[in-house]
Amino acid sequence: MSKKTDPQAGANTRLAHAGNDPHAFFGFVNPPVVHASTVLFPDAETMASRKQKYTYGTRGTPTTDALADAMNELEGAAGTVVVPSGLAAVTVPLLGFLSSGDHVLIVDSVYHPTRHFADTMLTRLGVEVTYYDPLVGPGIAALLQPNTKVVFTEAPGSGTFEMQDIPTIVAAAHGRDAVVMMDNTWATPLFYRPLDHGVDISIQAATKYPAGHSDILLGTVSANDACWERLLAAHGALGMCAAPDDVYQVLRGLRTMGVRLERHQQSALALARWLEGQPGVARVLHPGLESHPGHAIWKRDFSGASGLFSIVLAGGGEKQAHAFLNALDIFGLGYSWGGYESLAVHVQLTDRKVAFAPQEGPVIRLQIGLEDVEDLQADLARGLTAAAGA
Repeated sequence: MSKKTDPQAGANTRLAHAGNDPHAFFGFVNPPVVHASTVLFPDAETMASRKQKYTYGTRGTPTTDALADAMNELEGAAGTVVVPSGLAAVTVPLLGFLSSGDHVLIVDSVYHPTRHFADTMLTRLGVEVTYYDPLVGPGIAALLQPNTKVVFTEAPGSGTFEMQDIPTIVAAAHGRDAVVMMDNTWATPLFYRPLDHGVDISIQAATKYPAGHSDILLGTVSANDACWERLLAAHGALGMCAAPDDVYQVLRGLRTMGVRLERHQQSALALARWLEGQPGVARVLHPGLESHPGHAIWKRDFSGASGLFSIVLAGGGEKQAHAFLNALDIFGLGYSWGGYESLAVHVQLTDRKVAFAPQEGPVIRLQIGLEDVEDLQADLARGLTAAAGA
């Protein structure tokens, strides 16, 4: 189904054509949406050997292959599995590469549902979990144990946007034969390709920017040559197959992801710079800003920034955070991000174990959508005024 695009082509050209060859299906521009469970075999011998491309719906269809092929091109991966949610994209590889008695290192600024899964399911299954400071850098070597099988990274950090020195972490982990996984949802493979930096498994919540419209749950997991077969086996054993209509919607969203990300990035940086000078804002947590402690790493390794960042209010607590949020008109109050609409949420950091959490005041995470910057700026100004008066 897939026609390879020139790897030297621009991002938007690759997004427009990756994952589908129209001439493989009667010339139609978009791939077919195949709804399937049972697949028929031409004879008993083929059925016994299973020597045909598709054997059962859980093992892939032309629809899932189209999205997986597109992600392989974007990620530079040996293979990609498609799963029903971003969280499933985290849990499937962790379950596939960890066993009872193993040790996993997880960055302390990780997406909270990942932490919940580790602290409940993984520990119950006999996996030892240790959280590390996102600023650990070469110090990660001292945390690796003889039974450390996985190092799980996320950059920038969830909610507080710390940058990690991924190549340094990879070098230390590989020196002890540990697999490195990275949640790369914030940057997408357009702005950062984890596998190019030595990461073994790249994770995306395709719910976010690939889908782009806040109406689909989906995840993708892409692996290098060394890890692909084991990832594929785990995916098959767990039965984590995604619905064809959802897969198709994400594949369609991919076509415009590049131009949407350009707008998200431009608007978010403009608002982040404006917020830095506003009374009532103690800090802006955006790695694309020169003031950010991890800006040098971001500039070295990343080619862009998405539309998600946080601000730290100058003083107060939950009352001020709620006043800020309740005064907003355009920004919705809701979880997730990556859609066309702007969102805001009060970040809870009480679960941090070793990472430093901002102390000046409440942390507000902002998802900058596709609305006009001037309108979003006025909305944020209303929030800051309300917080100051709370």
